[in-house]
Amino acid sequence: MLKKILLIVSAVMVLGLMSFYFYVQSSWNKTYDWPAPNLQISQDSAVIAHGAYLVNGPAHCNACHVSNFGDMVAGDKGATVALAGGIMFPLGPLGKIYTRNLTPDKKTGLGRYSDDKIFRMMRHGIRPTGESSMPILMPFWKMADDDMIAVVSYLRSLEPVEHVIPDNEWTFMGKVIRTLSSTFKPIVNPDAPATAPPIAPTVERGEYLANYVSNCVGCHTNRDMMTYQAIGPEFAGGMEFEPWVEFHKYLDADTTMWLRSPNITSDPGGVLAKYKTAEEFIARFRMGRAYPFSPMDWGAFSRMKDDDLAAIWMYLNSLPPVKNDVGAIAFTKDE
Repeated sequence: MLKKILLIVSAVMVLGLMSFYFYVQSSWNKTYDWPAPNLQISQDSAVIAHGAYLVNGPAHCNACHVSNFGDMVAGDKGATVALAGGIMFPLGPLGKIYTRNLTPDKKTGLGRYSDDKIFRMMRHGIRPTGESSMPILMPFWKMADDDMIAVVSYLRSLEPVEHVIPDNEWTFMGKVIRTLSSTFKPIVNPDAPATAPPIAPTVERGEYLANYVSNCVGCHTNRDMMTYQAIGPEFAGGMEFEPWVEFHKYLDADTTMWLRSPNITSDPGGVLAKYKTAEEFIARFRMGRAYPFSPMDWGAFSRMKDDDLAAIWMYLNSLPPVKNDVGAIAFTKDE
């Protein structure tokens, strides 16, 4: 009798696992057919210039959408590099993702897609193919209409570069997370404003940049590295970054060195307390990197306008203090 029960239980378990496997395989790359925001690109030189500022500054698109480590480092230092994509970012047990070609090339870049599909990608996190992206990596769902128009108008003005990008490589675990985690789902109701707060040292402008353009909240919040969902207070730091071995080797850096995002709330024990004035905060950004392998895009941020950096400083200081001693910023796992 016991043997029969065990066989039934085993059969049920196998059937359940098989059902789950086929469910994941049929669901992880589900497509969505949502309408795009009703926006139109512009040929106005001022709009395109503003787009260039956003792409190469606050929105830091040029930090990831490059083809190799050389371009990544050169772009960080201020060189003009092609946004041809192709850099592979390892996601541990989830797999590998490759940045897309943002030039208007008609074979391999944005030239393949209509404007509305690009706007939909930025606003809702739905790729031109209809699959969901990982919106938290590009949190532009509340980027204002005028800024979004400027970004896409600028990208359309670039010199096209033909560069074939591999498909993202998801492990089965990655497919499971994509199927089950809300982090990998489209943004349903972004409620984005029509116009961005003016470039000025205001809390409103700082909130807009820190959350929806520069994405300070993305890394300065402790997150589950499988689902990327927040597991700690926003802006209180503590997110750990595993060494990107290939990049560390390229920089001739210690491949065992991890980094941890600092607490940037107004808590006296956080890193923000080091900068008593907006001018001191701006001066720190102008200095650039303390760690050459830091995941923070210091190069792009170092070239932001004074008023934008001051606005972020004001906003961060307006946040409630969160006591969170994250420990050493740079560390090894045997410490």
